[in-house]
Amino acid sequence: MTHMTKALLIDDDQKLGDLLKNYLKSFDIDLSVVNDPRKAIETINRKDPDLLILDVMMPHINGFELCKMIRKESDKPIIILSARGEADDKIKGIDLGADDYLSKPFEARELVARVHSLLRRTQKGSTFGSDQIFQIDQQRLEVSLNGNVLDLTTKEFELMDLFIKNPGMIFSRDEIIKEIKGIDAHLFSRSIDILISRLRHKIEDDPKEPKLIKTIWGKGYMFVDTR
Repeated sequence: MTHMTKALLIDDDQKLGDLLKNYLKSFDIDLSVVNDPRKAIETINRKDPDLLILDVMMPHINGFELCKMIRKESDKPIIILSARGEADDKIKGIDLGADDYLSKPFEARELVARVHSLLRRTQKGSTFGSDQIFQIDQQRLEVSLNGNVLDLTTKEFELMDLFIKNPGMIFSRDEIIKEIKGIDAHLFSRSIDILISRLRHKIEDDPKEPKLIKTIWGKGYMFVDTR
């Protein structure tokens, strides 16, 4: 049986809520709708959704205020919807702790893509063995090992993020270059090898005998889930 993602839309537009509810069902997203933002916190606590979608323009409490309130109690993924489509709205929403932003009007299919992408990005915590626990903090771009934040560069974080979310998958150097923007094009493969080497020194017990980031000869690199 497919796991249904539980999403909660907080938007005073009842028609939009009904349309989205039916559309998202075919993508295994079970959408609940709250039209009165004053009931949002109580509903979040009762339904415990996987993800929240907040409209900015609402009576009583706007989406920004609501986002701020939710962030005090929860780190659930949040998508902000704004009819204004202003860059300032996006920046404000992200500053308040939202994870993504969508301008109205939008295609329902785009919302589905954002929901799936956001859930992939924010699935925190992968466990490797009983003594090694990695956690990703997307807000701060940090990876923790056993509760200790690793000192990573942006590129190291991006690579670690890719690995943690795809254990057991072999990535060629070309694929890693595509995934990680801004790798020096003229260095290509060499820059990936250097990046891998630096990461190994930060996460492996013995970088010369790596147990987590394996070299698959002739193919690339693989992050091993050692549970």
